[in-house]
Amino acid sequence: MAYEHAIVLTGGIATGKSTVSALLKEQGFDIIDADIISKSILPLHIEEVEQLFGKNVVINGKIDRKALGSLIFNSKTEREKLNAFLHPLIREEIFRQSEILEQKQKPYIIDIPLYFESDGYDCKVIVVVYAPIEVQRKRLMIRENFTKEEAQKRIDAQISIEDKRIRADFLINNSFDRKFLDDEIEKFIKYIRGRYAVR
Repeated sequence: MAYEHAIVLTGGIATGKSTVSALLKEQGFDIIDADIISKSILPLHIEEVEQLFGKNVVINGKIDRKALGSLIFNSKTEREKLNAFLHPLIREEIFRQSEILEQKQKPYIIDIPLYFESDGYDCKVIVVVYAPIEVQRKRLMIRENFTKEEAQKRIDAQISIEDKRIRADFLINNSFDRKFLDDEIEKFIKYIRGRYAVR
């Protein structure tokens, strides 16, 4: 049965979810990554994307992710249009991979950045990677060379991290240094061992 042993890993932009996902993979967890699935699906639907968003998002027969990103982060309508198109395709592939991993009968991670912004996943444990908004903003400005306004626009495109924090079954705080994060990962693994009686 799909999702029986699934643990959703989610968070906000620049909270460090990818780092946490990589650390959990090092600890032996199987990972289903919605971002990787999305990036593999999008190039298969160039014509549909062009019809939805116009010729400016396609260059030399390929989707210009930067142009598409700029478009959807500047318009809620365009963002919702992309999500309505992509999410069912992503959900279908996540379901397929989940059924395969369920055969192992052990916990695994489904890394879904927009878990609360989408639906259709019946998972029992939701883990939120947390960093306060000022940390998100600072990281985005450094990582992407965004202005403060550009960084805030990306943050505002998602449900607030404080709202996600409240909805979490388990919170991994990534507000500080790597040593602190390693301790948080250790706490999480203990929590999962207790919940699933994993040894």
